[in-house]
Amino acid sequence: MLVVALKPGHDGAVAAIDNRQLLYSLESEKDSRPRYTPLLPTTILDIAERLDALPDVVALGGWGDIRPRGIAYTGAGYEGTHEPTVTTSRFFGKEVKFFSSTHERSHIYMALGMAPQDSSPVRTVLVWEGDVGAFYLVDSAHRVTRKIQVMTAPGARYSFLFGLADPTFPDTGGRPRLNDAGKLMALAAFGNARDASPDITDVVERILKHDSMYPAPKAEYRDSVLYNAGVESIECKTAAALLTERLFEEFAQVAREQTPEGSPLYISGGCGLNCDWNSQWAELGHFSSVFVAPCTNDSGSALGTAIDALSTFTGNPHIAWDVYSGLDFVHDTRPDAARWRSRRLDHDTLAAALASGRIVAWVQGRWEIGPRALGNRSLLAEPFGVETRDRLNDVKQREDYRPIAPCCRVEDLAKVFHEDFEDPHMLYFRHVRESSGLQAVTHVDGSARSQTVAASGNPPLHRLLSAFAAKRGVGVLCNTSLNFNGDGFINRMSDLVLYCESRGIRDMVVGDTWYQRIEGS
Repeated sequence: MLVVALKPGHDGAVAAIDNRQLLYSLESEKDSRPRYTPLLPTTILDIAERLDALPDVVALGGWGDIRPRGIAYTGAGYEGTHEPTVTTSRFFGKEVKFFSSTHERSHIYMALGMAPQDSSPVRTVLVWEGDVGAFYLVDSAHRVTRKIQVMTAPGARYSFLFGLADPTFPDTGGRPRLNDAGKLMALAAFGNARDASPDITDVVERILKHDSMYPAPKAEYRDSVLYNAGVESIECKTAAALLTERLFEEFAQVAREQTPEGSPLYISGGCGLNCDWNSQWAELGHFSSVFVAPCTNDSGSALGTAIDALSTFTGNPHIAWDVYSGLDFVHDTRPDAARWRSRRLDHDTLAAALASGRIVAWVQGRWEIGPRALGNRSLLAEPFGVETRDRLNDVKQREDYRPIAPCCRVEDLAKVFHEDFEDPHMLYFRHVRESSGLQAVTHVDGSARSQTVAASGNPPLHRLLSAFAAKRGVGVLCNTSLNFNGDGFINRMSDLVLYCESRGIRDMVVGDTWYQRIEGS
């Protein structure tokens, strides 16, 4: 059965599953388009070009756009766990099953289908994202038997705090911005919830209890200490730490009281990108295991709808998948031979260049699904100097308080971190050993969000890390996404050359070819 699913709204994407194997999950923002881009015709054409047959099932994810006169719904709509709609329709001359289920269900079934199979009689799914905040109990037949509501709009509440402190965010008519949550997560590490004054505590509790974040109610907080205080103010950092703590407490209390102890927990939704929260769920002790998919935010919703359709028609949501299920790199031009010389990649020589302080644009295979660069569309650099972190943030044209993540060989985990569990998708935080000297990738609170790299998971990156370990003692590098500021990953040579030439990057590796900028060019 070939299932093709479409995700409308922001983070537009299309996914294809054939005989339980993920073929592609393509996000429209990738290939240097603006972050959160809606589904584009070119994305649909990209997948159509690569499939060998028309689909048996066309699945449309539900959505709801807020309009001046109400909400305009697409497909099955945004919220709810009710049964999907299934009809028969024609698709380019072929009779197909047309399927639609809610956006809420896309998160539930994305987690169910991507998680490792287990024999538990009941599973707990947590969906916490911009609008939805609830637990779901799922039986052995993969049916949702109960929804446990916790809080509406947890992600929007989190993002709103950033907008409240940001003087550029409007008092009225604004909506919590999708990219503010990640910035607030970085700022929270600079604060301490114990330092919260009564005024800050009052603001955080008001945010948790506010009826709606749409539109963002900033004008109602003019009397607060956080109103336009500045996002890098101590008030904002302290409030960020407190809100981070309080949001988790609200959900953890419900989990302990109303979900089955010892069941596996599957996490879905944009809040699943918060590595601190993921680590806290793993440490809670209430669940037998915790699973978070690499595309836990809306980037995985097309895939979730495809899995929901698969489960509806077969009774089984489980699929085989690989995180590198995007598109291959596009060689739409050749670097100018007057400015770039090419040579065959030698990992030892490249490792020496990295050790000497060079920044390398690193491109391998197909792009990663989800928002995290996992070694196929990455900027790599040595991890020891604070100045490396600052250089990378300057290259990426982003705030200097944003941390840089590392990638680390599994063989070196215990040498440089206090926790040596594997995390190939960079979804948990760990504490850096001070003796490691990894200043470029150690956040202000002593933590790092590391991708762990095994030889079987990403052979090219593991080989480079091994060569770097031979030079500097540990197989660790800075690993941050290869993208223009505000855009998805770079995926074509013309954009890569433009990026490197405009950012002062003198080394590009694409597959087995190493391009070096000619001195004086």
